[in-house]
Amino acid sequence: MSAHRPVVEPLADPTDLNGVLAIEEASFHNPTTREWYEAELARPEVCSVYVIRTGEARVAGFAAFWQVQDEMHINNLAVDPRWRGRGLGRALLRGVLSAAAGRGIRRATLEVRRSNTPALRLYEGEGFTVVGVRPGYYAQPVEDALVLAAAVESPR
Repeated sequence: MSAHRPVVEPLADPTDLNGVLAIEEASFHNPTTREWYEAELARPEVCSVYVIRTGEARVAGFAAFWQVQDEMHINNLAVDPRWRGRGLGRALLRGVLSAAAGRGIRRATLEVRRSNTPALRLYEGEGFTVVGVRPGYYAQPVEDALVLAAAVESPR
């Protein structure tokens, strides 16, 4: 783990799940539970969780996604509020997309709250476009989700 360059890697240490859950609590209105993660991590052929590490934080952010054939669906992606604004979200997204491309994934999808301007800027900056809307998708508060998709490019 370098103090200067963040590292994106698969969640490997069960104690890292505590860091993921703390970021969930700090980031989402309706955080995903430990039970969901434990059940999903028991299905590595479908679910993957990656973390981004820095010299200051063992888990500064995370991304969880499902793989179905040559597509991925990003379920959650978040950076610890203490580490936001440093490019870690972009580095994490790029790292996950690169890992996905190496696994033969060719398309990525996700949902994002319509009001989440920082996330929309991040995703659109990485080639995602709005392909649909899910009315009332989110609870607490109720809000539409924008469905985004992007081609996943093979690693160079």
